Amino acid sequence: MKLFQLIDGLDIINISGDLHQEVLHICFASDQCKKGSLFVAIPGLKNDGHDFIVDAVSRGAEFIVYEKSLQLPSHVVAIHVTDSRRALGILAKNHFGDPSAGLSLIAVIGTNGKTTISYLLESILTEAGCKCGVLGTINYRYNNKIYDAPHTTPESYEMQKIMRAMADEGITHIVAEVSSHAVDLKRVDDCDFDLGIFTNLTRDHLDYHLTMENYFQAKKRFFSDILPRSRKVHSKNMVINVDDPSGQRILKEVSLPALTYGIENDCAIKVLNFELSLAEIKAEINLAGDSVFIKSPLIGKFNLYNILAAMGAAFILQIPVPVIKKGIENLSNVPGRLEPVKSSKGFNVFVDYAHTDDALRRVLQNLMELKKKKIITVFGCGGNRDRGKRPLMGNAAVTYSDLTIVTSDNPRSEDPMSIIVEIEAGIDKGKYKKVESSQLKISGESNLYTVIPERRKAIEAAIDAAGREDIILIAGKGHEDYQILGAEKMPFDDRVVARQILESRSR
Repeated sequence: MKLFQLIDGLDIINISGDLHQEVLHICFASDQCKKGSLFVAIPGLKNDGHDFIVDAVSRGAEFIVYEKSLQLPSHVVAIHVTDSRRALGILAKNHFGDPSAGLSLIAVIGTNGKTTISYLLESILTEAGCKCGVLGTINYRYNNKIYDAPHTTPESYEMQKIMRAMADEGITHIVAEVSSHAVDLKRVDDCDFDLGIFTNLTRDHLDYHLTMENYFQAKKRFFSDILPRSRKVHSKNMVINVDDPSGQRILKEVSLPALTYGIENDCAIKVLNFELSLAEIKAEINLAGDSVFIKSPLIGKFNLYNILAAMGAAFILQIPVPVIKKGIENLSNVPGRLEPVKSSKGFNVFVDYAHTDDALRRVLQNLMELKKKKIITVFGCGGNRDRGKRPLMGNAAVTYSDLTIVTSDNPRSEDPMSIIVEIEAGIDKGKYKKVESSQLKISGESNLYTVIPERRKAIEAAIDAAGREDIILIAGKGHEDYQILGAEKMPFDDRVVARQILESRSR
């Protein structure tokens, strides 16, 4: 593509060089550059792309987009812009032919529920005969192709690239989990969305956002800034959880029309009555005037909220109500989201991704409503992440569990025991008794916790301590099939480990 075509829409301060030259590649990592490349220098969280301009040029880059005032080699085309991160999105959109313009693009925003809603919508859209792609935490997938997801939401260049690939293969709808990082880092600023779903806002990512207000503003920016710029028009652009305080705030502060959902407050998509069990959700739902009975294999009240959100988005997309119902009922489970691990021992084992205090509290509250005997929780906290949530997670776990086993998650470069000490700081030692792992089989006692740093041994201890009709929750890692110890990524999947231990105990 000619340079003058590629830079259409950029906010340019100054440009030097021939605009009619052909640009062969776009790079934002200097080691990807070669002859004919355009390199975009982006200030990153750890490294600054401006420091790698010389390397990019040495590898063959002939065009440089940059935002800082500096002197560039005279033989390159220098494009000085106000915001090089935003420039990358515009360049990518132009380079890949503006793929989102011809697709139905749905964003799912919020702390919890994004992944489950994306799976529900994928199931509904597939039932409707649409060809659906998904960009999310677990993976990026379309047409039976599955790719690892390095980020919940891809970088802007990768986002445009994969949307182009999907469109070229006949995909008509894309469901994208859009993270607060992605909004703040302008990864989706140049995508035309059809609608956005807001689930909830609870504490997470404060290592990045620093305050809850900053975190809220990042989520809100999608609805107040990105969505209004879309060239697509629906009668309602937002699907908002009206039971969540931040959802109510978005409704007040953003002028876009909205379809609301909830269980407690008046709204367009409201649960009339429901029944929850360890096997399913049964609910009668008012869907903007239509009464729909849903019987879903998913578990828990929070999944009922996820079902409402998916129904709202599908309704805006004009999918018939019977198809919405069938699509929801077709989804049996979501990887790592209260995912059952088959047990012949008479107790239930679930693996869940809950890695914040609110997510852990919510899943345990749901299990408490369904339990017959004890809840045994195994969890830890990741290293090099928000330390403030560690005592909060410790408190949430012991409050709603009969037995809590504190272990390692992904300690990364931190000492696992240092993380565990910070988790224990949130546990009231006068209320909850710390015991040795050898004492876990004491019958009838509750309000116990123990520390077993090695995660496999912690899961073993939970399974050995469980009795008939107990519930084991293994929380924090969900779908992840690895554990990060230091700089090393080791194979480790809670579901596989639990299954192996259960099978060995059965033998």
